Amino acid sequence: MTTQQLTAQIKKKNSFLCIGLDVDLNKIPKHLLELEDPIFEFNKAIIDATHHLCVAYKPNTAFYEAYGIKGWQALEKTIKYLNKNHPEIFTIADAKRGDIGNTSTMYAKAFFEDLAFDSVTVAPYMGKDSVEPFLAFKNKHTIMLALTSNQGAFDFQTKQVDGKELYKQVLETSKNWENSENLMYVVGATKAEYFADIRKIIPNSFLLVPGVGAQGGNLQDVCKYGMSDNVGLLINSSRGIIYASNNKDFAQAAATKAADLQQQMEVVLNS
Repeated sequence: MTTQQLTAQIKKKNSFLCIGLDVDLNKIPKHLLELEDPIFEFNKAIIDATHHLCVAYKPNTAFYEAYGIKGWQALEKTIKYLNKNHPEIFTIADAKRGDIGNTSTMYAKAFFEDLAFDSVTVAPYMGKDSVEPFLAFKNKHTIMLALTSNQGAFDFQTKQVDGKELYKQVLETSKNWENSENLMYVVGATKAEYFADIRKIIPNSFLLVPGVGAQGGNLQDVCKYGMSDNVGLLINSSRGIIYASNNKDFAQAAATKAADLQQQMEVVLNS
């Protein structure tokens, strides 16, 4: 999927909502545990109830890998279901991969070719040759960690190195990598005051923004400082939507929460 197609979906749906599919068997409705594949059935119900309200889904692969081969098979079934029934929706493998070149190539093949995700999250700590293999795939996107929403972000990301915060150096350096037009970036919503500086470095890149909802990020602040001319934002909510209820009405409850965010986004887009 191209960024132009993603932007078109945002305008069509009046939404830049991304829903995180982070499935914890301890939190999903108990009646689903009686089914052969409760993870997929949970995802399918959430997707069926919310696909018209969002433009992206983001499964965090840890929540599938934790359940071994059955979890991975559920992830595969989920992405196939999305690609078959809602090919217009942007898909993100939240895997945070990153390793030396030949290993990164294999990670990229796993998510872009085998599973057919539109994008994957990566960690930039190992530098250029760990990220460029992902960028080599046409019409696929590499979403690089820039400034995250967790407290530990201050351990390294905001430290001054040669008079400049490390996350800014990461942003500036990545712009010079081959196929950098395929880069997007993760910027946490709980760091809203940083968005203005980030937009000075990458004015048009898409930003995946976790932290709205359960982590306390503010949608209006993120939009005020982070929105670009082409919107350029994917606001992710995971727990706040998918675990709105653990009863049989869970999918409808998720849709209600998603609709609330979508309506707030529509107001922003039309203002």
